[in-house]
Amino acid sequence: MFVPGGYDRAITVFSPEGRILQVEYATEMVNNSPTALGLVTKEGVVLAGLEKRLDALQDREFSQKLFILDDHIGSVVAGFSSDARILVENARTEAQMNRLLYDEAIDMEYLIKKLSNIVQQYTQHAGVRPFGVSMIVGGVDQFAERLYQLDPSGVYGKYFATVVGVGKDEATAFFRETYRRDLTLEEGIRHAIQGLIKASKEKLEAERIRVATVPSDSQKFTLLPQDEISQVLEKEQPKGTE
Repeated sequence: MFVPGGYDRAITVFSPEGRILQVEYATEMVNNSPTALGLVTKEGVVLAGLEKRLDALQDREFSQKLFILDDHIGSVVAGFSSDARILVENARTEAQMNRLLYDEAIDMEYLIKKLSNIVQQYTQHAGVRPFGVSMIVGGVDQFAERLYQLDPSGVYGKYFATVVGVGKDEATAFFRETYRRDLTLEEGIRHAIQGLIKASKEKLEAERIRVATVPSDSQKFTLLPQDEISQVLEKEQPKGTE
């Protein structure tokens, strides 16, 4: 994309329309990455995402989509997983510092603010580029079940259900029609996998799907076993999908 005046060459330059084009390019990178989504239920939070297509020799249990940030908080990402790793490490450090200083689990909104400040700094300094990743951060803290989305601009929002990556419009439309705040955790898992199906333009393989939950009762980040994912996918994915 050619921009007259070269307004896309530096992160510190606004275009005449008031846009920071490098941030928009980073967002486009996220939009072209495998889908990630999250939703809140009355019994906890569900995070789900699609891995990139796997090489035949790659360990199927390895994940670049789902990360544990603290016992009660997880994240699913879309974009550069290497950029996500930096933010994940910062989040884990903040969470452990909070436990050492205050002897309690970190508040989720405080944590997402810390991460958003880091991301925002990379939109205003010369010689750097924006983080090419969006993070959906979900969990259960002392207040309630919570779900946040952090974008390359450093802006974050709180959601009941949200989608980033390929097919986000289709999955978001599905959630707007079918999402209910009183979903059980089991219903939320089915809803999440249905959202991935809606976002995908092809038949999904269970080994590409990653799902994690943070139940309200245990407040522990838990990965869903692949055999359970396969069972749900078999029921929810239309037969003969190409």
